[in-house]
Order: sequence, then structure tokens, then C-alpha cells
Amino acid sequence: MERSYAVEIVYRGIFQKNLAKNIARGIVLAARREGKVGIAFGRYGDSPERNGIPAKQFAIVAPNEEILQESMAQYEPKEVDVTIVLDDTLCKGVESWAWYGLQPINKLLKPGGTLIVTSLLEPDELIKFIHRKPYEYNLAIVKGAASFSGLWVYKDDHTDVRVLGAVARVAPEMVSLGSIQQMILREWKNELKATSAEKSYSRITMRKVLPHEGNPEEPYSFVLPRWYEMREGIAIPAIPVGGKYNEEGGFAATPNPYFKKFSTRTMRPVVDFDKCVKCTLCWLQCPDTCYNVTPDGYYDVNLDTCCGCGVCEAVCPVDGCITMIHETNFTDHKSQWKMWKQDKQAYAKWVDELRRSRPPRSHGFQYRGQYEKELASIAEER
Repeated sequence: MERSYAVEIVYRGIFQKNLAKNIARGIVLAARREGKVGIAFGRYGDSPERNGIPAKQFAIVAPNEEILQESMAQYEPKEVDVTIVLDDTLCKGVESWAWYGLQPINKLLKPGGTLIVTSLLEPDELIKFIHRKPYEYNLAIVKGAASFSGLWVYKDDHTDVRVLGAVARVAPEMVSLGSIQQMILREWKNELKATSAEKSYSRITMRKVLPHEGNPEEPYSFVLPRWYEMREGIAIPAIPVGGKYNEEGGFAATPNPYFKKFSTRTMRPVVDFDKCVKCTLCWLQCPDTCYNVTPDGYYDVNLDTCCGCGVCEAVCPVDGCITMIHETNFTDHKSQWKMWKQDKQAYAKWVDELRRSRPPRSHGFQYRGQYEKELASIAEER
């Protein structure tokens, strides 16, 4: 090893903060066992990282202190050898840590680098969400749902060590599986976790992604003003007050034209308008004012601004009226109310199919005792 290696870990705010920190720290500690040097550090989202807003941890490993200091001379790495994605919905792109508009999940990935994603999907299903690169890179899948390992609750489902095993597989020059396992035994004193890392090393699914593959859309962006174009003083233009939904009535709050909060969500609400009793609770309780009042008195979620917090599902008094569905089931942000108005039978069938096929919730629980049942099933698999 004659150069430094950089790894970024992109995670869902408070829901996965400890998980990301453990992975970054684990990479550095394992590399140190091989006589290398390294550093692990974080980069916050906003407020900080509320509602699962994407944020980053970094790990840099180098053969000596001089090369490490050279790599650290930047605020954060400008390119990385490995990008780790701890929630597959982040593959659609993220807007979080720098307010630059929607950014591709693989933006910093070097040619020939590896994107590691924890997901239940197959590589071909994920690639359609990931923005294209002008060069080849690798996609590696660590099978599993997004882990809930946040600030106050740590769900020890071995996602951390399974990801570390995958890192050893895709970047053996940086750190070996043996060093990963030694680190686990020394730091976490858990033989089962060391075994999980070894199993992940051998079981990950890998695929080369070619330049013509992936989402062809250009990510949302805007031009920042030059220093000489700035006005005197500090002025922040206000967001204008919302107006009519259309000529027939209704009301929609005007969303921020720059910050698209949809990149913060793992799940989105799907509304069954046939069950809606127009109680107004989703509209009143939404913390981000995402629900628009339609001309006929229903409530249609603005999917550009929805962060997927699930409050609307929690407060809805009608069973099955609002259901949180995993974000990888969708490819657009179309109005659900307009879909329903256009073809109510087709919409009802669509909602039913989504409910039947949805994977387990990635964070939060639908009933008391669900967490304990999940832990029992994980123990049986091990």
C-alpha cells in the first residue's frame, strides 16, 4: 500500500448515526493492526440530522503519517475508493450535508471504485435509481434491510460487521478480513460478530456497472452567485405564501424551490382516498406542511417536500387509509390524488399491490413487541 484510501459512509441521520460511526471507526482500527495509520470523522446533516436527513462519516487509511496528513488537508475527501450506503433509498440521490441541490450517491466514487449498499434488492433493481457515471465502477450488495441504529437506540443486527466484511472483500489493499476479525474480537469481544463479518465477505453480490447504465437524469442543481454578485448586507428571500390549488378551489402551501426534502425519506405515505373521511389530521399534524387541500376536500401529499417521517400514518384514525411504503417502489413524485381521480379502480389495485409487497419498516415499529420478534428471527438466522 503506497497511497491513502478513502471511504465515505452515507447514512440516515439520527436513525443510523451510531452504525455509521462504528463502521468508520472499525475500518481505521483494523487498518492500524496492519501497521497503517488512519482517521475516522463525521460530517453532520442539519439540525442535526433530524428526520433521517442524510449525513456522512469518513474513514481515511494511509501507509504513513505523512500521506495521511496530505489526505486530511481537505475539508472532506474529494473522491473516494469506497462509498458505503446504509439505506438503499439513498441510491436515488441525496441532499443533506452541503445544500448543493440533489447529489448522486456515487458522486465522489473514483473510476473502478465500489459502491456498497445494504439492500434486499438485486443489483439490476438498484442500478435504475443510481445516476450514471462516465466510467465503470462496481456495485456490491450486502443483503439486509436498512438497520435502525441511531443515537439513543442501537439495534445490534450485525449490519456494522457485515459491512466491514464487505469492505475487506472490495478493498483488500486497505484492510484485510483477518484484521477486521481481530479488531472485532479485541474491541467488541464478540466471536459471533467476527463470524458474521467472514460470512458477509464470502456472500456479498458484486456487479460491474458500465457507463451507459443507471438513471440518465441530470440531478437537480442551481448556480451559486459569485462573490461580486452578492447584495449588500444579508438578505434571505422569503418563500411566498401559497395560493389556490386550481380554479375550483383547494389550497397548497408554496414549497421551497431550492430544498427538495424527498431525499431524506426511506418510506413515503400512500393515501387510499376511498377510505379518507376528511378528518384533516394529516394536514394539521404534518411537521413540514406537505399535505395540500384538494378542490374536493381530500388531502394530497406533496412528495417533493415529504421527508417520510410517518406522522400522518400515526395520526390517521382510519385503518389502512395512509400506509408508509418503502421508497424503492417508486420512480416519480406524481400526485396521488390526480392518479386516483383519473382511474379510481386502477389506483385501488395499485395501493393494494403496494401494501402486499412492502418490506418491513426500516425504522419505527407498528406494534409493541415487534423489535423483540425481529431480534429473535435474527438470532435464528445466525
